[in-house]
Amino acid sequence: MRVLNLIKIAFNAIVLNKVRTLLTMLGIIIGVASVIAMLAIGEGSKESIRSTISSMGSNMITVRPGADTRGGVRQDASAMQSLTLEDYKAVKNQSTLLSYSTPLVNGGGQVISGSNNWPSTIYGVNPEYLNIKVVGLSSGSMFTEAEVQSAAKVVLLGQTVVENIFPNGEDPVGQLIRFNSIPFKVIGVLEEKGENTFGQDQDDMVIAPFTTVQKRILAIDYINQIMASATSEEVAPDAVLEVTEILREQHNLLDYEDDDFHVRSMEELISTFSSTSEMLTILLVAVAGISLLIGGIGIMNIMYVSVKERTKEIGLRMAVGGKGADILLQFLIEAIMISITGGLLGVLLGLGSTVFIENYLHWPTSVAMYSIIVSFAVCAITGIFFGWYPARKAAALDPITALRYE
Repeated sequence: MRVLNLIKIAFNAIVLNKVRTLLTMLGIIIGVASVIAMLAIGEGSKESIRSTISSMGSNMITVRPGADTRGGVRQDASAMQSLTLEDYKAVKNQSTLLSYSTPLVNGGGQVISGSNNWPSTIYGVNPEYLNIKVVGLSSGSMFTEAEVQSAAKVVLLGQTVVENIFPNGEDPVGQLIRFNSIPFKVIGVLEEKGENTFGQDQDDMVIAPFTTVQKRILAIDYINQIMASATSEEVAPDAVLEVTEILREQHNLLDYEDDDFHVRSMEELISTFSSTSEMLTILLVAVAGISLLIGGIGIMNIMYVSVKERTKEIGLRMAVGGKGADILLQFLIEAIMISITGGLLGVLLGLGSTVFIENYLHWPTSVAMYSIIVSFAVCAITGIFFGWYPARKAAALDPITALRYE
């Protein structure tokens, strides 16, 4: 019953000074809203990075030629041609953790159809490439293994290439085009994928059998990289180790020799970007947390003012039998009520801010429940921490001195 009376007294004191209380709450409101919004932006960016990279092939593993730079000196050009078709075959036949794999060669050039041309990149792969990259066909079909073996002059086009060399909306399938001076028959069109995390247009590409690109366009006998897909995201790290061991054995590397190739998984890329995003989020939340600190100082300041203003009231209550613990609890409840009310308004403002940011600024956001709980808990702690000292000072007043206070 005593606590209910103290809550009522504290509530009446807050209502009597509505404007002053609201101004005191502003620091808490802005601080909580900022923390929620910053965490939502951080979580949203991490989810966006993960989904964007996953759209490139979440289980994808790439093997690129070339040894690491040693002592600040880049390796010679021969080190950049350390992958062969035999390496690909060894990986394909010996690995137990890969579901799909393909050699890859690529080169730039002009795609030409009639009087229209477009600079693009041609990728030489095998039929498993689409499964690795998780991309489908909007029309036509993929080339076959037989067409790879015969180095057939057939291609699939990305949407960007189609839009630029067939601007009038013609169906590309069945049409003859040229890549540089080599004629190709279009047998399929890839589904649109848009830009990836690095801002690269994933639809600006031409796909052909790797044997065709090797022999007819690049005139090389090595491959630029090996692409593969692990059986699941969970086994991707083990698949990286397995592929590394296979290639080290294939290249006859001794234990003390460095790899002359790089094996990377999408999980590593996701982890790198996520850790960077987390650091930025922590920085933003730290800056937003300053508002909470300022809000707490505001509460302490207003409670000091309140104690000064109500010194006679405190003296009177203590003179008629009020205990110091009751006075302390009253002012502490008042500080906590200001803090929690500001926290509630801050949560509403924070949630509203994330909706505005996502709908109008088009930044990805994701509100985590823990951000609301933590912000609200910090509000309660702030009220107790910054309200304790003024409340304790009020409880320690001498009744006679308080009654004489002018």
